[in-house]
Amino acid sequence: MADHHGNTGDLARDLARAVRGDVDFGAAARALTTMDASNYRRVPVGVVAPRDADDVAAALEVCRAHGVPVVPRGGGTSIAGQATGTGVVLDFTRHMNAIVGIDPVARTAVVQPGVVLDRLQAAVARNGLAFGPDPSTHSRCTLGGMIGNNACGAHSVAWGTTADNVRSLAVRTYGGDLLRLGRGWDGSGVPAAVRELVEGHLALLRTGYPAGLPRLISGYALGALLPENGVDLARAFCGSEGTLGVVTEATVALVDTPGARALAVLGYPDETAAADAAAPLLAHRPLTVEGMADDLVPDAHGLPRGRAWLFVETGGDTAAEARMRATEIVRAADALDGTVVDDAAGMRALWRVREDAAGTATRTPMGGEAWPGWEDCAVPPARLGAYLRDFRALLTEHGLRGTPYGHFGDGCIHVRIDFDLLSREGIGRFRAFSEQVAELVVAYGGSLSGEHGDGQARAELLPKMYGDELVTLFGRFKDLLDPAGGMNPGMLVRPDPLDANLRFAVLPGRPVDVVFGYPQDGGDFAGAVRRCVGVAKCRTPTAAAGGGVMCPSFRATGEEAHSTRGRARLLHEMLAGEIVTDGWRSTEVRDALDLCLACKGCRSDCPVGVDMATYKAEFLHHHYAGRRRPAAHYAMGRLPQWLRMAAPFAGAVNALAGVRPLSALAKRIGGIAPERDIPPLAPVTFRRWLREHMGERTEILDESRTAVLWPDTFTDHFSPLTGRAAVRVMEAAGIGIALPPGRVCCGLTYVSTGQLDRARTVMRRALDTMEPLLDLGVPVVVLEPSCAAALKTDLPELLTGDPRAGRLAGSVRTFAQALEECAPEWTPPYIGRRVAGQTHCHQHAVLGVAAERRLRERAGLEGELSGGCCGLAGNFGFEAGHYEVSVACAEDELLPAVRAAPTGAELLADGFSCRVQLDQLAGRGARHLAEVLAEALEDAPEEGLR
Repeated sequence: MADHHGNTGDLARDLARAVRGDVDFGAAARALTTMDASNYRRVPVGVVAPRDADDVAAALEVCRAHGVPVVPRGGGTSIAGQATGTGVVLDFTRHMNAIVGIDPVARTAVVQPGVVLDRLQAAVARNGLAFGPDPSTHSRCTLGGMIGNNACGAHSVAWGTTADNVRSLAVRTYGGDLLRLGRGWDGSGVPAAVRELVEGHLALLRTGYPAGLPRLISGYALGALLPENGVDLARAFCGSEGTLGVVTEATVALVDTPGARALAVLGYPDETAAADAAAPLLAHRPLTVEGMADDLVPDAHGLPRGRAWLFVETGGDTAAEARMRATEIVRAADALDGTVVDDAAGMRALWRVREDAAGTATRTPMGGEAWPGWEDCAVPPARLGAYLRDFRALLTEHGLRGTPYGHFGDGCIHVRIDFDLLSREGIGRFRAFSEQVAELVVAYGGSLSGEHGDGQARAELLPKMYGDELVTLFGRFKDLLDPAGGMNPGMLVRPDPLDANLRFAVLPGRPVDVVFGYPQDGGDFAGAVRRCVGVAKCRTPTAAAGGGVMCPSFRATGEEAHSTRGRARLLHEMLAGEIVTDGWRSTEVRDALDLCLACKGCRSDCPVGVDMATYKAEFLHHHYAGRRRPAAHYAMGRLPQWLRMAAPFAGAVNALAGVRPLSALAKRIGGIAPERDIPPLAPVTFRRWLREHMGERTEILDESRTAVLWPDTFTDHFSPLTGRAAVRVMEAAGIGIALPPGRVCCGLTYVSTGQLDRARTVMRRALDTMEPLLDLGVPVVVLEPSCAAALKTDLPELLTGDPRAGRLAGSVRTFAQALEECAPEWTPPYIGRRVAGQTHCHQHAVLGVAAERRLRERAGLEGELSGGCCGLAGNFGFEAGHYEVSVACAEDELLPAVRAAPTGAELLADGFSCRVQLDQLAGRGARHLAEVLAEALEDAPEEGLR
């Protein structure tokens, strides 16, 4: 079927009339669905989000009438390119995401295709059940996508693939037929010619598939239609990658989950030794046997001795039983070293390393780019070690590097390889390597795909695995169910070449002129945007689901455009210029970035380190160059200069702000949300107080116990009591305090609003002021986490040619870090109280929280602070039009945690924005940790404090 990129107006109109769901043929919707998590890019003509099965049928009828192909799409995390298409994309993440029913007795669930796996798991967990397959994208992948790709996951050694756990499917074909797929031909609606095709080729189907493979995912599973296999039509449909029809409902089997689990962690000299050891462990009936090496886990702190490891999970009715089974595996394994981990936090931390591997493996140890393309082949588990040795040799022969890891117990290997997919020579090497490694897999009796499907990445190579006769049979099977060829053309049958449609080909060949330095990407903005490979961890619905801070706006809206991935896709298409054609002036990109809180969560939580806060600042700089900005950019982006002007008149300003008509007018003029109260100015700035305080004393400073105290804008003008408390604690700890000799500013508000020229001017002035103090080599204590993060990251990345920027960035410390460094022997006062509140998102992303956690523990402040983002995020929550999203972000973690806090709990929030958000939304006053310690010092006896 030919691509349909001509006049789409009639198609869009007809779909809008026929479908009750969403129909969007706009540039943004199309740009968001050009790519999945693969190397490929195909441009759709439009996107439809059907509301129900009738909508699916109606959409297919309209597309069939217009001769336009269709591709079903779930979470968009496919790694072989099968979730991209040139026709109409059916997006199942918006509406068709209901759990229709759960039968605990029969151990089944009925789901719509858009149900996210974790939602199903949470719903059935109360009955002690689970859906067995659990790919690492479990927090965002959909059941429909899992069926389409026959997804597996870490526990397939115990519970099998998706195909093993599907009982029946309701499928609508491109031709309009409704199929009821289960076991047996009767009542299925499948054309009789399909049965005739199978019965006419029984010998080929019995001998054409490799034997002894737990992960046989490549091609169509026609072997499931053999009479001795029960004519399992549902199983045969699994893994068809959207090329046969559209799943509208599925009945899936559930498994009993063990009451407790433990993890045997085994160390080996290298990955091949670990691979050799995996198959024998299957006799112990573990739940998982996962493997990875030190090139994926460079910091192996806490792991057993070795350079490669197996994670072998066991289960039991009790914790003691699970641990006993794990201990037996450690004893039986021929490993260098081994240990058992059975505490929940320890196991979560280890599994997080494994689950993030699909992203972290996209960067080589030297920081280079690595890509899928040979992502998930599988060989018989007993032959995995030998295969890996030959695979590594083939990499070396081609001058390539990769990081194998994955499901060693199933013989399935994931790997990202540093292919050069930007040059003609590199693409040629990509093709040659792919062809040779396919032959290697086949020689070992393996499958080209062991989990993610063939898609465009491997379908061209299927004749090497199955031979021409069986591949021809695949084509006849496809043609019987999809005679018009309207379902996801270019995949599996008559596939596009593996080196066509590469997503990098449309990017500019020369570096784009930008302001930030992008040091991790060679100064190339396109390289920074390429970081997003589409694994979509940013689409995790809640922080509690393991997403950390990222991405608060997606959690609030559920819209792809407001995820880190969605914004990266739009920037990619902006650089490509095919769909998003206005470059830096693009309204599509501007609107998507408008709800980015610049929380920096993606900088740490994204497995590949996408830094959307920086990309947003860069975009805004270019977008508004030479033209009028939004009022909020002038009002809040230039906040430091307004505050300096207003400081002498703080009393009068506060009085006027209390007059409602004047306040409302000021907010309207300044682009400030009318729902917000303007925080009062301090009558005496922190800087003024500190100069007077220090002027009363003379002392000789000991450089080893001295720190510079940075008077940030927010502490200076809004919360000087925080600064005074920090001085009190630092003095009690015996730390000498130095004050910058002139005004300093980190430039944060200018950066967050994209006023980068002004930001650099402000930063240079700060460096001029700080230069004499930098020569002392002492820590620079910044009490406001957002300002500290700006100095650590934005400063050196905007002033790449100024060596002073790196020196200042390297000197920045948080309050707790400075206490540990300058007064390690100091003992804080013991408070003995529970805590609740917020870890600042910039601190989470850039500065780390370990020192703060240790300081709280030493002071007897028990409990953890909430993660996520408070939702105010500097100027974001104050800007008009952002209030509802700001509140929704606070409701994700912060406000529920505060409401659930026990009576008398201390509310902590080191960030000014977090404190304001709690005050304005919950009517609760939170304090900086320094304030809590200073108050305790006032009540504590002097003896024993140092």
